Amino acid sequence: MEASVDHNNEKKVQADVVDLKAVPPMDIGPGDLISYGDVDPVLAAKMHLLNEAINEIGWTNYQLKLFFLNGFGYAVDSLLTFYIGIANPQAVLEFRPPYAGGGTIALYAGLLVGVLGWGLSADIIGRRWAFNLSLVSSAILTIIVGASPNYNFFAAFVALAAAGAGGNLALDTTVFLEFLPSKYQFMIVVMALWWGVGQTVAGLMAWGFMPNFSCTSADFCPKSENMGWRYLYYVGGGFVLVLSMLRIFVFRFRETPKYLLCSGQDEACVELLQDVAKKYNRPCNLTLDQLQRLGTVTTAHAATRFSLSEVAMHFRGLFATRKMAITSVVLWMLWACIGLAYPLYYIFLPTYLATRGAKFGETSPYYTWRNYTLANFCAIFGPLFAGYITTIRVIGRKFTMVIGALSTMAIFFGYTSVKSADQNIALNCIGSLTINIYFSALYAYSPEVLPSAHRATGTGFAISFARVMGIVAAVIGTHVDTSTSVPIYVAASLFAVMAILAAIAPYEPQRGQSI
Repeated sequence: MEASVDHNNEKKVQADVVDLKAVPPMDIGPGDLISYGDVDPVLAAKMHLLNEAINEIGWTNYQLKLFFLNGFGYAVDSLLTFYIGIANPQAVLEFRPPYAGGGTIALYAGLLVGVLGWGLSADIIGRRWAFNLSLVSSAILTIIVGASPNYNFFAAFVALAAAGAGGNLALDTTVFLEFLPSKYQFMIVVMALWWGVGQTVAGLMAWGFMPNFSCTSADFCPKSENMGWRYLYYVGGGFVLVLSMLRIFVFRFRETPKYLLCSGQDEACVELLQDVAKKYNRPCNLTLDQLQRLGTVTTAHAATRFSLSEVAMHFRGLFATRKMAITSVVLWMLWACIGLAYPLYYIFLPTYLATRGAKFGETSPYYTWRNYTLANFCAIFGPLFAGYITTIRVIGRKFTMVIGALSTMAIFFGYTSVKSADQNIALNCIGSLTINIYFSALYAYSPEVLPSAHRATGTGFAISFARVMGIVAAVIGTHVDTSTSVPIYVAASLFAVMAILAAIAPYEPQRGQSI
């Protein structure tokens, strides 16, 4: 009798063992991380079922709300990045620091710490906490920047505010992507329009405050005559605070289903999708039994969550296969190049505009900040165009980056030969549009080609290369005459390198779905 019981138990155990051959065949597309199934077939099989459920539910108002709320994070990162190019020259006039580039370096140092810290924490403790806390901390610290009594204080709180906002680029794309049906993954590209919104808001504030509340010489620049840059941070910080409150109190964001799955929370994952489906009257046939029969995920987290081994696991996951390793390295190089080219052009754009405007008789700060705002506004349309062409079969994400990079290179080289005020503003506007075609496609491509378990870490680490090169650009800008065309030539040449890197990148996610 006892032997019979053991035999029956053995049969039951065997019945519960995962038969991955019985898993429905995956819909392999050019963008799927098919090699990841060789590393953890259980996770790959579960992700396949999860993706089917997300596709079954389809696009709902939940994703639409995420588009706006996650876009706020993009806008904040952009806002603070552009603020430093506006405010730092005036802070230098007022405080007379020994090193004029300190504020810009502080910004990028803060962004670097933020993108690494928040990105890694999102893979360890979850997207939800990092998603909410990063924006709140940035809002409060941005307001404090406006009250700076000296340059050291200014630089320190610029860095702290940037650390709060710095993880948003990694978090916002990750969170949005992990709720998206495959048919709508192109919306990751379109979401970058919020970057243009952020820089446009920065330009409008600069246009409103800087011409009327700024001193023009370090010989006489007391606080009372130089309140423009402080108003920027007061109003901008208040704006960010409102956005952070909307995230927390108006839209109750729940953890992403793919993070829950990677963390072994199958029940919570199914419950989340069932709740969304019920709320929006959509079908969802995913069951807990389907997931649990596949087994246990073992490659997403270490045995101890808060440990060096957990951190090491997330970095090792980026090199799990040869193809993923090549992808990770290409991403680093793409972000490093844009990290140097972008600030060489944009952070010093006010200087370029003022210098060239003077040649055409537009010497008033009013014209400088007007042109600056118009150029920033044009950035909004780059992601809209990029979102469209990424859906064209022969173009996709990779060749959208190629098109954006090459057209930006051409515009930058052309900008060095402007002969009139109209050409000046026209080429700046077109360049702003083309550079954001490239940027929006890169924003989308980075999280799409990384596995969910390590996505925030991988995206954050890739963006960190851009932050490091931003510091390099700030040092260059301090020691090189930024009123000349040399930085523009360097930036243009870097876009040629980016076009080549994008073309040879291993994955094309256009017709696949991220795991």
